[in-house]
Amino acid sequence: MEFRQISDNYSVAVQITSDQIATIKAAGFKSIICNRPDNEQPGQPSADEIRKAAEAEGLGFRHVPVISGQPATPDDVAAMASALKELEGPVFAYCRSGARSTNLFLAVQAES
Repeated sequence: MEFRQISDNYSVAVQITSDQIATIKAAGFKSIICNRPDNEQPGQPSADEIRKAAEAEGLGFRHVPVISGQPATPDDVAAMASALKELEGPVFAYCRSGARSTNLFLAVQAES
């Protein structure tokens, strides 16, 4: 599995599956954030499915969905900021391509 490190405490990746959670944990991540809405694409795992697998591995999880192709709203940025503040790092975030997860992180940093 490939991921892109954005900061010392935050990395992003494409859509994951529940069978990749152990690998994410083994890589040292303590929490996962899903930035993808459920049912965005047929066959994608739901955020709840990923949450259950993450929690079974002892990882924190938050779902902060942002619609693809639309800018993050102030509420999206606030929800992401709260998730980053509350979750133990390092954090692994994902969406379809990693772009939304990157852009949300950068928006949070710009407001800090």
